[in-house]
Amino acid sequence: MNTATIVLLVVLAIVIVAFIALAIWGNKMQKKAAESEKEIRATSQVTSMLIIDKKKMKITEAGLPQMVIDQTPKYLRRSKVPIVKAKVGPQIRNFICNDQIFDLVPTKKEVKAEINGLYIIDIKGLRSNLEKPEKLSFAQKIRKKANDFVKQEEDSKNTKKKKK
Repeated sequence: MNTATIVLLVVLAIVIVAFIALAIWGNKMQKKAAESEKEIRATSQVTSMLIIDKKKMKITEAGLPQMVIDQTPKYLRRSKVPIVKAKVGPQIRNFICNDQIFDLVPTKKEVKAEINGLYIIDIKGLRSNLEKPEKLSFAQKIRKKANDFVKQEEDSKNTKKKKK
């Protein structure tokens, strides 16, 4: 065997070992996340709240208590998290929302939410069902804007003809 073949086999062996190690580590992390999700759901409360606003913003700019910001790892402080501003009883508070349900959260509506501290786990409509807004592709957004513009132009021409 020549040296190129030996080097190739060694690199291949290292890649296979790394892949197996990452698979094992990923399974452990997945089990750990499932356990923490169970603990969070076990201590959660259901409350009704009026959603005022929602947006993704940096955790340092979100208006959360300083203790929450201090407990966040430094490398995650610049990442954007889903923040929901809601009125719970007489207080207006900021909550961190679960990524999977952030698109379902309606603004300016009252909902029943399952919360744990400052974290919204799940959300249900209080007076109506929640509808997930459809995501449009870039081309669909452009087509919609063009159609709206054409309709506006036609409406403005029709109003000018009626005036004459």
